[in-house]
Amino acid sequence: MDAELLLAHALGVPRVALLTRDDVDGAAAARFAALLDQRAGRVPLQHLTGRAPFRHLELAVGPGVFVPRPETEQLVEWALAQLAGVDEPVVVDLGAGSGAIALSLAHEHRGARVTAVERDPQAIEWTRHNAALRAAARDRPVTVLAGDMTDPALLRDLDGTVDLVVSNPPYVPDGARVPREVADHDPPLALWGGPDGLDVVRGLLVTAARLLRPGGALGIEHADQQGSAVPALVRATGEFTDVADHPDLAGRPRFTTARRTTRD
Repeated sequence: MDAELLLAHALGVPRVALLTRDDVDGAAAARFAALLDQRAGRVPLQHLTGRAPFRHLELAVGPGVFVPRPETEQLVEWALAQLAGVDEPVVVDLGAGSGAIALSLAHEHRGARVTAVERDPQAIEWTRHNAALRAAARDRPVTVLAGDMTDPALLRDLDGTVDLVVSNPPYVPDGARVPREVADHDPPLALWGGPDGLDVVRGLLVTAARLLRPGGALGIEHADQQGSAVPALVRATGEFTDVADHPDLAGRPRFTTARRTTRD
């Protein structure tokens, strides 16, 4: 499939057009060969095509931004269910990267008022670019904010008003072995989460507890080895109830959800 997608990219046509294509000119063949060489060197397919499909969107991606994974689509599905029946929910995506989660929520819930927070200066350029493309396509504009999800001053104007906080934070333990494609091309700020991979999660829980209204929803993606640790961290704060963990389509633990407790 990678080869077909790269050939279609070299030709500048949709993949389905290959079914009726009999010939490839010399220039396209050279482009295709160069793309195959790069892919063999473990450059991500999405970096070579410049595009990453995610739910109903096609996002621009490239060096400096985390490539969205299909597993995250289930977190978005859960998030949309929490927003059902709310006309203009206030949503915050912490660690937005390409904007996959934030822009999908804005696209699929037309009334959602979404803020996407990203601290990596390279990644946020991709967030802004994709947000501009979706706004031009008539989705409700997403606010893109440069900031650290663990910053106590972040989004103070939204304290206690947010309906949903969602995040796919860096959660890989420092020094863990990851595929070469990931190690060489995904940005470090999107990967490494401290000795146990949960340093950023601990900080974002403080931020989420501050931002969420009573009963507001929280969703956090995590590594499949963290299906017990992340729910335990959420419970230990004493700020959340209805803590649950959810598997991905392969049955592996993938994201934790909870609701903000009622404040005194």
